[in-house]
Amino acid sequence: MPAWLALSGAVLIGMMTTAQARINGELGLRLSDGLVAAAISFGSGLLILIVLSLILPSGRRGVRALRAGMRERTIPWWMLLGGVAGALTVATQGLAVAVIGVSLFTVGVVAGQTLNGLVLDRIGYGPAGVVAVTVPRVLGGALALVAVAVSLQGGVLERVPLWMLVLPLIAGVGIAWQQATNGRLRQRVGTPLTATLVNFIGGTVLLVAAAVVSTVVGGAPDALPPEPWLYAGGAMGVFYIFLSAAIVVHTGVLLLGLGAVAGQLLTALVIDVAWPASAGPGWIVELITVVVALASVVVAAVPWRRRRQS
Repeated sequence: MPAWLALSGAVLIGMMTTAQARINGELGLRLSDGLVAAAISFGSGLLILIVLSLILPSGRRGVRALRAGMRERTIPWWMLLGGVAGALTVATQGLAVAVIGVSLFTVGVVAGQTLNGLVLDRIGYGPAGVVAVTVPRVLGGALALVAVAVSLQGGVLERVPLWMLVLPLIAGVGIAWQQATNGRLRQRVGTPLTATLVNFIGGTVLLVAAAVVSTVVGGAPDALPPEPWLYAGGAMGVFYIFLSAAIVVHTGVLLLGLGAVAGQLLTALVIDVAWPASAGPGWIVELITVVVALASVVVAAVPWRRRRQS
């Protein structure tokens, strides 16, 4: 796959992630229960994947390869746990985004993805094997963290509960691990579709269980809102998890994460300007954040493109 195409796919993943975050956050706000909103989002995505796996030949082949790999133990159990990170991400969207805004959610994810992406590439955890942690890649990661610091200016920490900032950071760490794990599973089963299906099965089980506990402890959620767009988060999740499993072998974990960061921040800026959250940092701070984050992608991507050309 050409470098520009793989990186464009990573940016598109980020754009879809941000749109999904705002949708799931709004659904959680309307239901007064972020965990129920997350379960609805993941459950709808699972239904889509089951249908696709039944009607597409590649889906049926992938399921057969998955069963054979589990039976013969060529697919270890930990490759099936990517849905845990997906469940955490969607739950965090439902719990926090409506309050802190897409941008603050995104910069927390940025920090977690950047740090863990560097580590996973260095130890060779991703399907691309060991990816050299060169000076430009480290600088790119550092610039992404500078973008995080910029986004927290203007008294944000005084307006937002600490746990709402920590959860996106943990979700970002999980996303980087999930992308690498899905890439490896995709190599074993031969199709991103089955790797995505495994994610949604595990994530849906966890989120439904959490939603049941939330309902028992805190009471039933509010009535389901009538707007159809509030239920599009699951379909978006299917798309970007499928795409990340397909292209991570071409990008490595860090570059996939940084490309997604660029897409996330650009989309977050547009969404938060048009639809601001109460605790957002303001569009000027967000614009500076986007510029710095985009610079981090450029710095990290240049040496990779040279390697591909040579």
